[in-house]
Amino acid sequence: MPINSVTIVGNLTRDPELRGLPSGGSVCSLRVAVNERRKDASGQWTDAPNFFNVTIFGNSADNAAKFLSKGRQVAVDGRLRWREYQDRDGNKREAIEIVAQDVQFIGGREGGQGGGGQGGGYGGGQSDDWGGGGGGGQGGGGGFSGPGTSYPVDQGDFGGGGGGGGGGQQGGGGGGGWSGGGNDGPRSAPAPTPTPADDDIPF
Repeated sequence: MPINSVTIVGNLTRDPELRGLPSGGSVCSLRVAVNERRKDASGQWTDAPNFFNVTIFGNSADNAAKFLSKGRQVAVDGRLRWREYQDRDGNKREAIEIVAQDVQFIGGREGGQGGGGQGGGYGGGQSDDWGGGGGGGQGGGGGFSGPGTSYPVDQGDFGGGGGGGGGGQQGGGGGGGWSGGGNDGPRSAPAPTPTPADDDIPF
């Protein structure tokens, strides 16, 4: 049986980008940096950042754009999707992105694991290979949750039910099953956080 599943935990390198779909739904693009410990040429351990583009659909997209911001740490469960697109010069490009099925808000960067803000940071002229917009809806339900917080999701854009996410670092179990109803916002606002270095790469 084919398996297409991925989980990452990292920090947003920019604010979420929300846009509408022709069908009337919403899609949100995230850029997540996940640090990897490596030894450099001198034998010293350094943090080497890996950058991932994440696409979220439905009400989860609206909630991500509303409650997340640059520098925030998130956990993403989803699947990989390969696609082709044309860049600004008309050249054909390829990209692999993560289509999120569950997004958990973990918390601020203070005291966190530095999923992208330490060592290698977010710098280093990245290419434009990730340009272009996201595609249509996804199969299987998903959720958007945080510490002690749950958000509603519109299953119309997902095509089926699914399990919500668990809680973040604080307060344990967030999330739950997504049936389209529930809270419209968090129970407590996230604390302000310092921002990492800029990443101006378009999605």
